[in-house]
Amino acid sequence: MRRNDQYLPVPGEEKNQDADFNNTTKSSESIPMKPMYSGDGFSQGPQFGPYFTDGRRRVDYVLAYHIQKPGSIRRQSSRFSDNNFFRGLRRSMSMRSSRAPLQPKEDPEIAAQGQQTDHHEDDKRGRRKEFEENLLETGLELEKDEGCNIPGVGFLKVHAPWNVLCREAEFMKLKMPTKKVYDVKQGSNLVEKIRLFIHKVTAPLHPKVDANRPQSVKSLSHPFSREKQHLFDLSDRDKFFDSKTRSSIVYEVLKRTRCTKAKYPMGFTSLLANGTYSSADPLHDGDIEGVNAESNDRKLLYEEWASYSVFYKYQPIGLIRKYFGEKIGLYFAWLGVYTQMLIPAAIVGVIVFLYGCATVDDNIPSMEICDPRNNITMCPLCDRACSYWRLGTACGTARASHLFDNPATVFFSIFMALWAVLFMEHWKRRQMRLNYIWDLTGFSEEEEDHNRAEYDTRVRQKTMKQEPTPKGEKVKLTCTDRLPAYLTMVVMMGLMISVTFAIVFGVILYRISIKAALHMSSYPAARSNIRATVKTTAAIINLIVIIILDEIYVKIANWLTRLEVPKTEKSFEERLIFKIFILKFVNAFTPIVYLAFFRGRLVGRPGNYLYVVGSYRMEECAHAGCLMELCIQLCITMLGKQLIQNNLFEIGIPKLKKLLRKRKSEKDQEEERNNAMQRHEKDHMLGQFAGLTPEYMEMIIQFGMVTLFVASFPLAPLFALLNNIIEIRLDAKKFVMELRRPIAAKAKDIGIWYNLLRGLSKVAVIVNAFVISFTSDFIPRLVYQYMYSPDGSMHGFIDHTLSYFNVSDFQPGKAPLQPMHLGYKVDMCRYKDYREPPWSNTPYELSKEFWAILAARLAFVIVFQNVVMLMSDFVDWLIPDIPKDISLQMHKEKILMVELFMKEEQGKRLAVRDNHNSDNCTAPSFTNHSPPQPRPRPVFHANANSPTRAAAAWKP
Repeated sequence: MRRNDQYLPVPGEEKNQDADFNNTTKSSESIPMKPMYSGDGFSQGPQFGPYFTDGRRRVDYVLAYHIQKPGSIRRQSSRFSDNNFFRGLRRSMSMRSSRAPLQPKEDPEIAAQGQQTDHHEDDKRGRRKEFEENLLETGLELEKDEGCNIPGVGFLKVHAPWNVLCREAEFMKLKMPTKKVYDVKQGSNLVEKIRLFIHKVTAPLHPKVDANRPQSVKSLSHPFSREKQHLFDLSDRDKFFDSKTRSSIVYEVLKRTRCTKAKYPMGFTSLLANGTYSSADPLHDGDIEGVNAESNDRKLLYEEWASYSVFYKYQPIGLIRKYFGEKIGLYFAWLGVYTQMLIPAAIVGVIVFLYGCATVDDNIPSMEICDPRNNITMCPLCDRACSYWRLGTACGTARASHLFDNPATVFFSIFMALWAVLFMEHWKRRQMRLNYIWDLTGFSEEEEDHNRAEYDTRVRQKTMKQEPTPKGEKVKLTCTDRLPAYLTMVVMMGLMISVTFAIVFGVILYRISIKAALHMSSYPAARSNIRATVKTTAAIINLIVIIILDEIYVKIANWLTRLEVPKTEKSFEERLIFKIFILKFVNAFTPIVYLAFFRGRLVGRPGNYLYVVGSYRMEECAHAGCLMELCIQLCITMLGKQLIQNNLFEIGIPKLKKLLRKRKSEKDQEEERNNAMQRHEKDHMLGQFAGLTPEYMEMIIQFGMVTLFVASFPLAPLFALLNNIIEIRLDAKKFVMELRRPIAAKAKDIGIWYNLLRGLSKVAVIVNAFVISFTSDFIPRLVYQYMYSPDGSMHGFIDHTLSYFNVSDFQPGKAPLQPMHLGYKVDMCRYKDYREPPWSNTPYELSKEFWAILAARLAFVIVFQNVVMLMSDFVDWLIPDIPKDISLQMHKEKILMVELFMKEEQGKRLAVRDNHNSDNCTAPSFTNHSPPQPRPRPVFHANANSPTRAAAAWKP
């Protein structure tokens, strides 16, 4: 492609904005230009890439809009004709034809609706025409395509010529690479050698991108300036501004352009909101596979990132940022760091689990439960239907509980608390390194000046209702205007949280009733494993409810946020994230919190149980504690959400949509139409990008599952790691193949998500302290071993934790219906609690052992929390946020920039001096008739971009 070609903008008034839609030939409005041919002689038409019909000008942005049905073409063409004579002639002919006796009479209601629709379409057409004329005035070049392969849809292709790109890049202060390059060294010689050695060892894990560019060389970047174009490498203007930068520049121009002829000015976002344009997106670089697939960044991303065959490789973060922008690049960089940090956590979690498996046969408490010689009779688990049972039947549950409730889980909880801090610190350093590599060190995320369309609409409505305001005073929405929305938000959020609590309570009632029903069942298979059946089915019900409520809560959160009418997109996103996080967090963790901290503690005792909703007796934990049930709930919820909600929905729904589209049309016709489609038509068939909030949210909830209750489920990091390995490639495939190309957005960090992660890591320390001390038997075992054990061992611990109950003290109607179920008469039964025996002076009161263990539990929470918090803060203080080599390179970059401008100023002065000397040598001799001309003198102008105080220029 020739870089010096000049293209003229398409004058909007010379084109008929309302072409004949009945014409089946392709309608593309642009200046006719000869197609460009490559060296092989093949035409590089638009089907080979995102170009205008001339094959030269690149399509930087595409706006889609709906085309009116052919039934109203006559009215629309007569209304927008440029010739008054033909307009009147057509109107008179249409009136005559309407009075013809053979014309069938039209339904007045249908006619009125049609006229109203035509009126709206005419308004939209007029706004589009004005908007496009304003775009032409900014220097952009346009091309219309209304005869495409997608019926009822028209496209407006936008191209930014070189002068517009330079002007807007200077206005946006885009940092662009200069000709100056310098070597990048990461630390001392020893550190550099270690880094090079690790890089060579892990070479097979690196993606095959940017192979021609040395990793130790970086270009010096500077905000683009048209006056200093000689500093930048403009040898290839077509590649100087990549496709991401070009689309960002065009997007800024679109946001600044407004329609002013209407009663109220309308911006680009308002035109999208009211349907004047149905969508606006940048185009993908090209095809991924097929005959027309040429080498491009999208195809490279598919091969080296979005393919499952490269799951073991690092992500090409630089190429992701180049193609999708910094905001999406930071998300995948954070996801990669999080997944890498899960590797040591998963290894330690597996070791802890294996330690439990190896020591289960040496665990004295579980051995005492499983010993058949200990004929301990336990009290019934429910009223009347349940009978007495032997403690030995809980042998399997006790052995399984030891896998997750052993001394190693305390160490693992401390390890995971420090792991969370190390992860946050590692990400901060990685984020700072990316900011340096991507030239974002001087970038400040300011609030966008562009308002949302809904906000502008509400301001216009408020302006119409209230009295005129003084000049210079802008009308804006206040807290009073938003008060109804805020009240609605508070009421709805409270209602949704109450619904979650009610559903959890309903599952509790399900467990109580199904347990009693299974005990009364006459089938031996139903009575054989009641606890496992109740636990598993209740956990599955909770999972299904969580998945359904998650989808409902997202819709409600969107609706509530729109009611508040936030001013900017950033404010809208932050409010939406806050609501979704609160609702999803409560939805996912309410059943888990109940099992961890409330179940088994609001039960009462035999003879004085606590009842809810009439005769439902509150459920109690198994003898080995509620930790096993908590583990089952966590396992099913975590795996279910990852497999069903995250992966199955993301894979299955797009496949189902694609299958439905194929069933509507024959396969051959579908393939033929896809081959005939141009780039903007293919992209229009893809899904709309919905933002990064769903992607971040599922990872935040997973992070909570991994850190908050990790003491009860040490295999959680392993499952999270396996899920994320698939999740990265799944998201990559979705972004590259199934979604339209998103608008490249700049960002220095991950925003509010970092604060949520940091908050969860702090809460995790407290939650794990309470899980260890109150949910598990770690503290009771410790207290018994060092205070009550006669020989300092765990022998006799089970008998120590069981209290006595006299069966004659049962309330009337609560005793078992089959007291002889075990084959002998029971006078005393045992239950798990620390209470006085019935023969004491204070029967069934809490014993002194209970208060001693409670004090030990509270002391452990305080010590554990403070020690781990202190260690976390020490690690945070020990690791600097900015790597030392990055701070040195940033300082070096500033020095090089000053030197570059100093050399430029010296060159200018030498050029001026040489020019002055040549003028003196060639000065003409003056006669007496012509007075001598004054000598040129230097005039100094301030230059803000130069490190020197002034730059010299000469005037004659």
